[in-house]
Amino acid sequence: MMLAELRNLSRHMAWADEALLEAIAGAQPFPADAARELAHIRGADETWLARLQHRAPRARVWPDETLAGLTALVSDVQKGIERYLDGLTEADLHRVVAYTNSAGISFESTVRDILHHVFLHAHYHRGKVNLLLRQAGISPAPVDYIGFIRGFPAAVTAVGGAA
Repeated sequence: MMLAELRNLSRHMAWADEALLEAIAGAQPFPADAARELAHIRGADETWLARLQHRAPRARVWPDETLAGLTALVSDVQKGIERYLDGLTEADLHRVVAYTNSAGISFESTVRDILHHVFLHAHYHRGKVNLLLRQAGISPAPVDYIGFIRGFPAAVTAVGGAA
């Protein structure tokens, strides 16, 4: 039951990050600050996935990416998360994972709590991406969960006018 909810949150994350990536890719001039924030989402996701899998991360928490690199990072990390979720059972969600954070402090958290953090952390930063897009004069990408569930984005107010 909980695993199904986590898979749904993962699908939302993929949908939302693709919408942001599309907004960033289509913008002129290139919104570097917004791209950096999206890269952070997936860099942090990769770090958490590496902790869950007891391996070294394949990306930095704040990676500097070109548009092509960002596109690959978004796709690769999403695929990794999906594969990880596909290999879990409900019982695995209660497993405790020991890890050391970037400040060198050791912690233990359950798989379930780590995955919830990944999805909530990403959504927080998606709001920042959209703020940075708006500040650059670019219409934000509608990434609300309800839009994902409905099958179409929720309404947004375009930069400088009505939606």
